[in-house]
Amino acid sequence: MMTLQEISDRLEIQDLFARYCFAIDERNWDALDRIFTPNARIDYTETGGAKGSLAEIKAWLPRALERFPAFQHMVATSRLVFDGDSASSRTILFNPMVLPGKDGTPQTFFIGLWYRDRLVRTGDGWRIAERHEEMSWTHNVPAMDPAPELGSEGSA
Repeated sequence: MMTLQEISDRLEIQDLFARYCFAIDERNWDALDRIFTPNARIDYTETGGAKGSLAEIKAWLPRALERFPAFQHMVATSRLVFDGDSASSRTILFNPMVLPGKDGTPQTFFIGLWYRDRLVRTGDGWRIAERHEEMSWTHNVPAMDPAPELGSEGSA
């Protein structure tokens, strides 16, 4: 049977994951400061993205995602393993995205992946200390230029 603390922790982490999705989908990069620890390490390389610190990823995301006029991040089915004030998780992400074709016609494609996270309880609540995107599947992905390099200038 779960303790009240574990129930609370699970709900707080579920809310943390939802806030991450809203921050990305609303392109509210500063909201990520209330989701990740200041020294978080984030690895999006399996999905063609970058790997770096929270600050580096916050600077990279606007450039990497500017070519997509629409996307939604939907998390579900988390497996959480607690160890005191830390936890590990594996969570499903379903991510439809839209990319305009060369003629401007939008093409919707789908990505399924797993977030593998290390979480820590802080004075401000649970935060993600490490995030790794693990690719699972894709559908209808158009040909596209690679994402910009971390720290590169210009747009994607």
